[in-house]
Amino acid sequence: MTFPREQTCCGQMHYNTGYHREAVPLVRRFVQMFRDAECICVPSASCVAMMREHYELIAKQKNDAALLADVHALLPRVFEFSELLTERLKAEDVGASFAHSVTYHPSCHSLRMLNIREGPLKLLRAVRGLELRDLPEKEQCCGFGGTFAVKNADVSAAMLEAKEACVINTGAEVATALDNSCLMQIYGGLHRAGSAVRTMHIAEILASTEGGA
Repeated sequence: MTFPREQTCCGQMHYNTGYHREAVPLVRRFVQMFRDAECICVPSASCVAMMREHYELIAKQKNDAALLADVHALLPRVFEFSELLTERLKAEDVGASFAHSVTYHPSCHSLRMLNIREGPLKLLRAVRGLELRDLPEKEQCCGFGGTFAVKNADVSAAMLEAKEACVINTGAEVATALDNSCLMQIYGGLHRAGSAVRTMHIAEILASTEGGA
């Protein structure tokens, strides 16, 4: 396994904010950095959604046949973290131990754009000592949405308030998701509300041996 330190943003932040021209060099760099990788694991569903939904479109808009060919060659090798485990490696039990109650928030990009549904739950259910608690209204957005949280702060705050109430009502010690952006948003709300609930990326839980042999 390698981690290319020269890698940068996938371009999603620029593209989603309307800076399409500025996103193109980042797309080219990503393709260049991972051109020879057998498999690309991405711990962010929103980044994978950007690649699958927009990289081909960007190459076509630039009328760049070489970039388009590179994108077509790259995309079948790009996997969101939990997707890599359950779909590519056919793994559910990774030997993790985590003796805490956990609730799972399915982020908008993972649910609506990548159609990731049962995989993360199967992974969490296989963790020794973990008590998985269902999140009410789980398919509701947390209100982050990148710059949406800045440009529409009042609406974002109202959505977050509803989400944090659902998390607290589960009684879980930890809230997890496939996107750190959602976890950052949710943690901010929980922290300001004085809640002791922690947020953790699912990869952190699956890497845990807490409470294990």
